[in-house]
Amino acid sequence: MCRRCGISDATFYKWKAKYGGLEVSEARRLKALENENARLKKLLAESVLNEAALRELLGKMVGPAVKREAAAHLREMFTMSERRACRGIAVDRTMVRYRSLRPDDGMLRNRLRALAETRLRFGYRRLFILLQLEGERSGLSRIYRLYREERLAVRKRQTRRKAIGTRAPILVTARPNAR
Repeated sequence: MCRRCGISDATFYKWKAKYGGLEVSEARRLKALENENARLKKLLAESVLNEAALRELLGKMVGPAVKREAAAHLREMFTMSERRACRGIAVDRTMVRYRSLRPDDGMLRNRLRALAETRLRFGYRRLFILLQLEGERSGLSRIYRLYREERLAVRKRQTRRKAIGTRAPILVTARPNAR
């Protein structure tokens, strides 16, 4: 029988031990259950991987730059595809691929910082005017963005210390040099 079907004796006895005494419909049902079990195991493994990846990224993810870094981290650490990493942290793939076309503003940042260090009491509006006088063509909103990104702020003046409590009156006595 094995020769007729083109299988080895070992395969025949293995199948006999597994499917012996089963009807054809029961064998089909067993095969379907095995396939479903394999599919569920795969889903469980994927969900465990996603859970581990998200546990790795605990914390707030605000802003596209942070989300880009998170997607890159998932791709590196867990060897995930870009699609899967983006689905895991709920971001769009186009946002992850985005590269800024904004020109480099390093020179303007340095000049803004230098002006802020020399003019401690000037805010971003007055620094904007100084930059305009130097010939800078940037708008106020760009200067404000750079001012905030550089964490510049007007230094607060120190308040005068006031006396604590009530002052005791000086007692005047009748004798000279007496207190």
